[in-house]
Amino acid sequence: MELNGLVRAYHTYQKMTRHPRLIEEMRKIFINALAQRGVITVEEIDRQARSWLERDKIEITGEKVQEYRNVLVDFYFARHFTPNEVENYINLARKNDRFRNLTRVVNWERATSTEIRAALKEFCDIPEGDVYISPSEAEGVRVALINYFISNQLGFIGIAKNHITIRDVDEMLDRAYWNPRRTGKIGGKAAGMLLAHKIILPRLTERDPELEKFVTIPDSYYFNAGIFSDFIDYNELHYFHSQKYKTREMIEEEYKTISQLFQKASFPPDTVEEFRAFLDEVDEHPLILRSSSLLEDNVGYAFSGKYDSVFLANQGDLETRLEEFIWGLKRVHMSTFGPSPILYRLDHNLLDFDEKMSVLVQKVVGRRVGDYFFPFVAGVAFSHNAYIWNPQIKKEEGLVRLVFGLGTRAVDRVGQDYPRMIPLSHPLLRPEIGADRITKYSQKMMDVINLKSRRLETISYLDLLRQVGHPDLFYAVSVNQDGHLAAPLFKGQAIDANRSCLTFENFLTKTPFVGLLKKILRKLEQAYGRPVDVEFAWDNGKFYLLQCRALAFRPDVGNVSLPENLPREQILFTNDQGVASAVIKDVEYVVYVDPKAYGRLGTYEEKLAIAAVVSKINRFLETKRYALFGPGRWGSNDINLGVRVGYGDINRCLILGEIAFEAGGSRPEVSYGTHFFNDLVEAQIVPVAIYPDQTGTLFREEFFLTTPNEIHKVSPDLARYASVVHVIHVPSVTGGRLFHVYQDGQKQEGIGFFARADGQLEGHTSGAQDEAGGLRG
Repeated sequence: MELNGLVRAYHTYQKMTRHPRLIEEMRKIFINALAQRGVITVEEIDRQARSWLERDKIEITGEKVQEYRNVLVDFYFARHFTPNEVENYINLARKNDRFRNLTRVVNWERATSTEIRAALKEFCDIPEGDVYISPSEAEGVRVALINYFISNQLGFIGIAKNHITIRDVDEMLDRAYWNPRRTGKIGGKAAGMLLAHKIILPRLTERDPELEKFVTIPDSYYFNAGIFSDFIDYNELHYFHSQKYKTREMIEEEYKTISQLFQKASFPPDTVEEFRAFLDEVDEHPLILRSSSLLEDNVGYAFSGKYDSVFLANQGDLETRLEEFIWGLKRVHMSTFGPSPILYRLDHNLLDFDEKMSVLVQKVVGRRVGDYFFPFVAGVAFSHNAYIWNPQIKKEEGLVRLVFGLGTRAVDRVGQDYPRMIPLSHPLLRPEIGADRITKYSQKMMDVINLKSRRLETISYLDLLRQVGHPDLFYAVSVNQDGHLAAPLFKGQAIDANRSCLTFENFLTKTPFVGLLKKILRKLEQAYGRPVDVEFAWDNGKFYLLQCRALAFRPDVGNVSLPENLPREQILFTNDQGVASAVIKDVEYVVYVDPKAYGRLGTYEEKLAIAAVVSKINRFLETKRYALFGPGRWGSNDINLGVRVGYGDINRCLILGEIAFEAGGSRPEVSYGTHFFNDLVEAQIVPVAIYPDQTGTLFREEFFLTTPNEIHKVSPDLARYASVVHVIHVPSVTGGRLFHVYQDGQKQEGIGFFARADGQLEGHTSGAQDEAGGLRG
């Protein structure tokens, strides 16, 4: 044996003796590694050991053979493996040892969170290296850890076990806050973000350099459901668990007073100290407290917008910040008992699930501009594009709703404002043509955190630009030059804010955003095995992943053939914008909120009352097939542009029609991608946009206004709203016909008409495929 090899063997043995209990296991690992590399087999080592014993004239015993064998193993291993590799294989023995303990603890029914955490930390404290424990063995522990700390939803676990590693769980727990008295998981929203991050930037497989360079997640902290459970216990609020079994009216009425109860309630002193320590760590950076209930963002049901999320400016002295943080947590927690999520759970047969709320606390992405804090842009992206307004668009390449500032304006239906809708296959394509229309249907307002007033505010982007400007303005705006919109040619170019319009042209063409997002969506959809949507922010050249979930989508109805040559009196409307393929037959009732009459209502209270009327009609017709038509934007936060309804107010209708008369000055903002749109998809409600004043559109307004109104049959006290809300029993006014809607997304053509049951047209045959998938002859 050469001297260098002996010296290396000596150093290897010194490292091994740091863990004397594992030396035998180390040598077994060494022998396997030598054989796999083709250096020497265990049989050859045994032969050489016996040969050395014979040469040294030493009696050959089992003990002596083992002694020489050990020396030879150490020598060959040290000679053929680098010092770094030696360290990795020694650590593999240590990992195997700690892994056996972790396996035992995580599968022990009586193990506490603290005990599992300690066993996990012991394992992960060993350097990761490049040599791993058996994947098949690791999978079982990964599943157990995911089930215990992250999610017990089988659909999620089936995906997550292939991407979230043991060390990923350990790193997540380093930022997790829990209560020692109650166990809990981090909830669906946090789980979805964590999983998506590990799909995009995997720990154990090769990473994409571009994704590595640009993609990250915000600083995130996980306040698990045990804190919520302990809060309920500490304040003896257990009776709230029965809220979900009460009537809708009782839930709505009692929820009005829940805020007072939660304000008086308190967290245990040790929990408050945890909150104080957390805020001391994050300092005065704006925070968002995002709901992350156990059911939220799971495969098959997203709970979009059902629970509250709270922005905190997080400015000032520690005690002030602590008070605001605690109230923010309470607001998220108490939204668990709100009418909207409970009705959603009822509709999806989830009422009996013991829903609990975790909170995902994140540092808000962005930077300070003047007194405001916000990211450059934010939005929501879909791997499947359901909004096809041009035949060039490829639906499989996805869609983005993009806004300047905080992403709240991308996921909610806001006032007279419009996000940029971007088909990723053709990012510069847009529905509008001409500078005037592009400007009219562009974003005017933006959501920001005012650090001075410590509030979430909506401001004019023009006011922001006039006051303080923005360092990335080059990427955001185009400027009207003699009736033509043009993006700035170079950074530093003087920009007249008064002639500017948010188009994001340079952002889409001069940054890697579009290609990067397509790659992200492709990877996520492939891992999930179905379309996904993600919420994101982009600031300072980085893509921040905020949320990911499986995308709800309607079953493919195949090719839809619209009936032709119908008599005018059988047609109620035609439409040709924002059409998604669908066939809805045999509608018995049509409910019409007259847009013009609604617009004439003089007060906020009068318009808000219409939402309550719609809600009562929705409950009255819950066993009937009915369509709902009304002004502009259903569910908008601007009550002047549409009826302010929630999920539970419209969840029983089959068709939701949005009627935009030109007198209103603007068209309905496309709902695709908002939380409201997700509700429609999950409830299998077909949205229909109608522009009565558009050339070529047929809209029989007189049918809605002159046919007998049966609103009094819903409730006699609703008769006073008969001038605004019309309830029409279709067979009674059409000679026994029913109402049918056919929408052809490929040709962007739609029609609503009256015909016999099942859409049978007198003297007409159609090849339309109904939603059950069957062709009618």
